[in-house]
Amino acid sequence: MEQFDFMFYEWEKNFPNQPFLNQPFGDTWETYTWGESGEMARKIASALKSFNLPKGAHIGLISKNCREWVIADIAIVMAGYVSVPFFANLTGEQLQEVIELGDVKALFVGKVEDWENTKQSVNENLPVISFPNYKGHSIIDKALKWKDIMNDFEPLQKVHRPFMNDIWSIIFTSGTTGIPKGVVINYKAIEESKWSVLELNPTKTDLYGDNRYFSYLPLNHIAERLVVEYNCFRFGGAIYFTESIGTFSQNLIDTKPTIFFAVPRILTKFQQGILTTMSQAHLDTVLSNPEQSEFIKKKLRAALGLDETRALISGAAPLSESLKEWYTSIGLPITNGYGMTENCAITTILFPEEKKPGSVGKAQPRVKIKIDSETGEILMRGPFLMSGYYKRQDLTDESISEGWLRTGDQGLLDDEGYLFITGRIKDTFKTAKGKFIVPAKKEAPFTKSEVLEQICLVGLGCPQPMLLVNLSDVGKSKEKKILENELIHLLKNVNSDLSNYQKISTLIINHEDWSVENGLLTPTLKIKRNAIYQRYKANLIQWHENTKQIIWE
Repeated sequence: MEQFDFMFYEWEKNFPNQPFLNQPFGDTWETYTWGESGEMARKIASALKSFNLPKGAHIGLISKNCREWVIADIAIVMAGYVSVPFFANLTGEQLQEVIELGDVKALFVGKVEDWENTKQSVNENLPVISFPNYKGHSIIDKALKWKDIMNDFEPLQKVHRPFMNDIWSIIFTSGTTGIPKGVVINYKAIEESKWSVLELNPTKTDLYGDNRYFSYLPLNHIAERLVVEYNCFRFGGAIYFTESIGTFSQNLIDTKPTIFFAVPRILTKFQQGILTTMSQAHLDTVLSNPEQSEFIKKKLRAALGLDETRALISGAAPLSESLKEWYTSIGLPITNGYGMTENCAITTILFPEEKKPGSVGKAQPRVKIKIDSETGEILMRGPFLMSGYYKRQDLTDESISEGWLRTGDQGLLDDEGYLFITGRIKDTFKTAKGKFIVPAKKEAPFTKSEVLEQICLVGLGCPQPMLLVNLSDVGKSKEKKILENELIHLLKNVNSDLSNYQKISTLIINHEDWSVENGLLTPTLKIKRNAIYQRYKANLIQWHENTKQIIWE
């Protein structure tokens, strides 16, 4: 049986003194080399083995991104166990639910903010290993301490070398609806993921180690784990972390990543930050001047910390054409990817030079795509597919049929093989007139507006669709009457291209932004449509019957 080549072992052995993990503390950065990280991971692996867990035991990990997260993940491989990572902001009830669903036998607890309350719901008999404490985060008690492990345990000498069919990780979906599902991914899928870089290299990874990664999106998310952690294991480089939201910008500037992976919400935040100091009209004027253009572009890229970025990658949520065009205008073209946890985030890729507005690109190497003729659902197959949902054969059978993964997205392929996503099957709703509405298509024109940041089309059971929005910083800075007139004009233009039953009757400006904390965004910053609908549904008919087109909540 073929073994998986865990490349960390090679870097640890051959380049022990090269920098690997970089953690900020105020103005100071602490660096662990590949060799130091391996030594720590081997001691952690010894500690895990001391729990006398069965072979292939599932080890949970709850923490924000930090150097210990990666070391713990390496240790789990070294000890021959399976990693089951969780989002750091789960409540106690949510954490206990996925611990039980995932058959977790031990738990790493690290950079979390509310462990005092969270631990109340967690089985007190579950073995816990705690990371060193980070300022502003919970002190983890009743745990085997990281520092004690470093002092009391010898490094594990005979490390595990997994086989291709062994389970690598169980990743629980962020759960926009329903009970979380544990996606089982084996080492074979991870091995096959390398061909994305070796054949297409959308991340512009240097195959000989000249790579700097900035890790801030949750590491338990498949895209961050592969694009940052496992890309670094495979091709070398150094990973940098962020200390807090307050230090994010400075940490990014200090890092100057060569590869930067971001979700559209982050890219929008960056854009809005610039536009609050310089209007779009002024920026357009400056960029149109050949004598000033290059200087300003360099200055803006440096201000973002992206002046040495070879590849700016977006994924996890739809990316608007207007946002792509804006970043291209300042010399930061975006490569857009489409995928999901169930296929290791590998389906299609669209390079900046490919002029296909609205497309998410062509199939990546070893991927096949087709469209279900009856439902319009996107089906894909490839060697990166999950083994299934953990202990849910029923859901696995619903999702994978004859080797084809049902993505849940609707779309179409053009005659050149470019994929266009037209909606999400579960997002489609029926109005009171019995007409089906696909939200994504109607929302697209509004994503081009600089005054709007978050949008969600609703209207189940209502006479007409309505648009819930949150303003961007630019929108919030505008005079109310001017803003309303601008939105009325936008609404009129959008409706002019829609059939009567599709026309949006009302635009509602919400007083509270949607966030992970209030349950209206997933941890990967995608909107939870059903949660948003449930929150506002009691007001929808009243808003629709209001004679105003723009309503402030």
